[in-house]
Amino acid sequence: MAWVGFGMVSVFMLLILTKRLSAIVALILVPVVFGLAIGIGPQMGEMIMDGVLKVTPTAMMLMFALLYFAVMFDAGLFEPAVKRIIRWVGDDPLRITLGTAALSTIISLDGDGATTVLVVVTSFLPVYLRLGMNPLILAVMLLLTNTVINIVPWGGPTARAASALHLDALEVFLGLIPTMLIGLTYAFAAAWWLGKRERKRLGWVAGQALVTSPAREREAKASHRPRLFWVNLALTLALVVAMGTGLGPLPVLMMVGLALALVINYPRLAEQRERIAAHSENVLNVVALILAAGAFTGILTGSGMVDGMSQALLDVVPESAGRYLGFITALVGVPFTFFMSNDAFFFGILPILGGAAAQYGVDPLHIARASVLGLPVHAMSPLVAAPYLLAGLLKRDLGELQRYCLGWALGSSVVLILAALATGAII
Repeated sequence: MAWVGFGMVSVFMLLILTKRLSAIVALILVPVVFGLAIGIGPQMGEMIMDGVLKVTPTAMMLMFALLYFAVMFDAGLFEPAVKRIIRWVGDDPLRITLGTAALSTIISLDGDGATTVLVVVTSFLPVYLRLGMNPLILAVMLLLTNTVINIVPWGGPTARAASALHLDALEVFLGLIPTMLIGLTYAFAAAWWLGKRERKRLGWVAGQALVTSPAREREAKASHRPRLFWVNLALTLALVVAMGTGLGPLPVLMMVGLALALVINYPRLAEQRERIAAHSENVLNVVALILAAGAFTGILTGSGMVDGMSQALLDVVPESAGRYLGFITALVGVPFTFFMSNDAFFFGILPILGGAAAQYGVDPLHIARASVLGLPVHAMSPLVAAPYLLAGLLKRDLGELQRYCLGWALGSSVVLILAALATGAII
């Protein structure tokens, strides 16, 4: 069963990496084909249902969380912060880099990397170009902040890790909060250093403006609800407090939050339908992916493949190193997530590492948390869409983007791993 399991994971990863099949299709068809081949056809239905049922809370949480933050973004909750930051930065390169990091941190809370890239680049790129600043600094600020904030429960990586190991995404996240704060400290330290360097390069002197044209004001959208800003802020803060205090299951809190957000901001039925439809494609893809992952891990676990592969991995890991599998997972996750997609790593490799760790009594929460610490490096992978989008908006070559950002990304991952070790999150 170990060889069958490794074969199934390898075929799945090959199909994903070569883009022969979408992740959703591969997650469903590959285990079904292998299951039929080894003669477990009659039992596969039950295995798939068991796997899907285990990931259903995560799928629910993601669906309502993504819609909630999308509605808040549409209503303009983040817009005052965007305008204030743009006005505050002026023409000071140091303030501009710090403002870029701050805006990226705030917008990243919606869990959608593409939205963050679009908002931050369209807000700040004209400022960078007007002052003659290096636009690649903007990319570094996006990278160092968005990948850290993306550890939130409704972010893709944490949800994938929780689904693959059948854990509660909120539990995975709560143990990483100190690590995230240290990672953001590194990001803002990098912003400060790069801003000081740009000040020196451009010859900026306090009180002596480099340019005279004011920052461009962002246009208000029809979906914005500026009069409801404080109501929306209070609702969001209340939701965050409820999650932190464990007032209720995370999926239920997000369901209630979304319902209140829609009723408050868009009381008319047609408006509610319009807002949900505007984000349905992104939400549907994520939810379908999580449910398909349940089918994959259901067969992988129910057939005994995970047990076999875990035992095979135990045979090559020294017994003395077994209790450090959380740390080992964090280390191997950095190159693995760069050279393979999120789906291939979290649904192909992580269950094996989790199974092996269980044999040594390692908490699966430690393995799940360790698996997301390579996100900064993963964000620069050629297998990810985000760097292509970013390179296109900045009008730079992907290779140039990677050369400038990878060193900072590796530094961020190292800081996150050391912080997780120091706070006991992964060991």
